Amino acid sequence: MHIIYHCVGGAHSSPTAAAIHLNMLPQDRIPSVSDLLHIPFYDTLETVDRGTIFLRGIDEYGNHIYNFSRQFIPHLMLPALLDLWEVLGENKEDILFVNTMPCVNIWMKIGGFSSRRLKWVRFGRPIVAKGTVLAYNNLVKLVQETKHRCINQ
Repeated sequence: MHIIYHCVGGAHSSPTAAAIHLNMLPQDRIPSVSDLLHIPFYDTLETVDRGTIFLRGIDEYGNHIYNFSRQFIPHLMLPALLDLWEVLGENKEDILFVNTMPCVNIWMKIGGFSSRRLKWVRFGRPIVAKGTVLAYNNLVKLVQETKHRCINQ
């Protein structure tokens, strides 16, 4: 299976979910801000990376784990990707899109906008990282639900 965690910017919530899924971050405790910042793909996407699907690794069940910046148009991007998947002869049951936006809080939005859009990394990164720590339990729950769904398919 191919699991694509997606969000607006692709730099914070979806990479964090991918890292949790791949056991790069713990599920049994909230990591420190330093732990988050040591994930090599946290808060790193640039404007040119929008729309790119990044393979982040393969999980313990052989699932390919990705993250994706779909901006504010999931209603266009996700159906187009699914159609392309089918055109390429793949089974639509072998791909799963997981929206991480319900886990995003105001601190992640403010910090992410400052860090990635305004390029105020020194200002925005600590804010978005703290926001991610506050949202972490929700991201863990989302990943656990995703893994459970994949195992039971």
